[in-house]
Amino acid sequence: MSSSNQTPLLSYDIVDGSVDYKSRPAYRSNSGGWRSASFIIGVEVAERFAYYGISSNLITYLTGPLGQSTATAAENVNVWAGTASLLPLLGAFVADSFLGRYRTIIFASLIYILLFCLTKFLSPLLKGLGLLTLSALLPSHAAATGFRSTDLPSSAVPFQLILFFFALYLVAIGQSGHKPCVQAFGADQFDGQDPQESKAKSSFFNWWYCFMCAGTVVTLLVLNYIQDNLNWGLGFGIPCAVMVIALIIFLLGTKTYRYSIKGDEKSAFLRIGWVFVSSIRNWRTTPSAIAFEEETRGTLPHQSSEQYKHSTKVVFCSCQLVEDLSYKALFLNKALLAPNGLKEDGKVCSLGDVEEAKALLRLVPIWATCLVFAIVYAQTSTFFTKQGVTMDRSISPSLDLPAASLQSFISLSIEFFYDQVPSDLRSVGLSLYLSIFGVGSFLSSFLISIIEKATGGNGRYSWFANNLNRAHLDHFYWLLAGLSAVQLVAYVCFAKSYIYNRGGTV
Repeated sequence: MSSSNQTPLLSYDIVDGSVDYKSRPAYRSNSGGWRSASFIIGVEVAERFAYYGISSNLITYLTGPLGQSTATAAENVNVWAGTASLLPLLGAFVADSFLGRYRTIIFASLIYILLFCLTKFLSPLLKGLGLLTLSALLPSHAAATGFRSTDLPSSAVPFQLILFFFALYLVAIGQSGHKPCVQAFGADQFDGQDPQESKAKSSFFNWWYCFMCAGTVVTLLVLNYIQDNLNWGLGFGIPCAVMVIALIIFLLGTKTYRYSIKGDEKSAFLRIGWVFVSSIRNWRTTPSAIAFEEETRGTLPHQSSEQYKHSTKVVFCSCQLVEDLSYKALFLNKALLAPNGLKEDGKVCSLGDVEEAKALLRLVPIWATCLVFAIVYAQTSTFFTKQGVTMDRSISPSLDLPAASLQSFISLSIEFFYDQVPSDLRSVGLSLYLSIFGVGSFLSSFLISIIEKATGGNGRYSWFANNLNRAHLDHFYWLLAGLSAVQLVAYVCFAKSYIYNRGGTV
């Protein structure tokens, strides 16, 4: 066959915008697809298995072997969960701007794992799950006195406490690299421009969540049982071993992966950040100058801009905040002009950059009205689990369902923030979604701290007393119900004025 006849076939076989592991053009026939995606799904299942193996039953470990009060343990769980949910924003920035998704996943996996736990006891290199395993194996006063989860808490060894929390936050850093990158890297294995691969890409997301939820359920049912009834060291050690195996499997697929080509354009983070910086630098620019610039470019207002111009017609309860956002959004148009009118190369923001910034800004009211829901959600791994300990969880005379396993009945849902962010920021869409739960967890910790101080002391039992029969979690839940009602009203107000991003027009 002549070379001229081969060219069309080879051109079709090349995947635009992707290269192989040696930076050569990626061919559809020998890269990507389900073969590559299966390796990536495997590492995600292992990471979720490891993460929920820690987070789901953390309150029990803190109030048990580490001897913390219920209120203090709940605050610590919420602060850690908030940190773990907000750090993916940083992880997404690092991946998109510097390391790339593949390298970020590898580094994040290594943080999860302790590779030197058998050769360098307490080495400065120890980190992640291995340190959690080590801290769980160190003796505590509770363990020495035959502690069980139903006993009153005792004091932990200070060194064990420091070691545990150091390792815990390293796990949060590890999750920050996994969460925003693994799913996006899996989606990179399918060419959205190819009809067949586009359908496979849709199926990939379905199977992704199926396996992810399956891994979570296995964690909640099996690993929590091991932690409650056998050994905490084993309960933390199994996720460590699983992550080692998953990382090896992920590396085996290196030669089959498609790697997205990073163009010469700036990172979406930097582009949008520069819009805000330019707008501030041009704060003295008059509306007439902006209108003249738009007329010169021959541009028409985008639908997101139209939303801000007419958003003051919404109901009174959200009017003031929407008016403030309207002003700030239109203020971003100042980024279309260079400082002092000098149109230097690279200093003027494009209309597309400005509209992307507005698209993120218009999500702020929706984001804010979801925070109370995040506060309520934060209780599932704290007070809900502690209440589960007091329940009759017998499945058979010799088998009790672990309290933390009750979380498996909670259904999870994501795709709004993923769908509404600009197309170039889709990799950060899930991070934006997670940031709701991050901020909500911090607010939950703050709320618990305030209530504990206000209702406890002077011989009184606080709402979060260690003995739940003397506590008043019902009062706390009524407070959350009231806040949720207020949030619902605010959400409806903002939702009425929101203009949806249809078909990725931004």
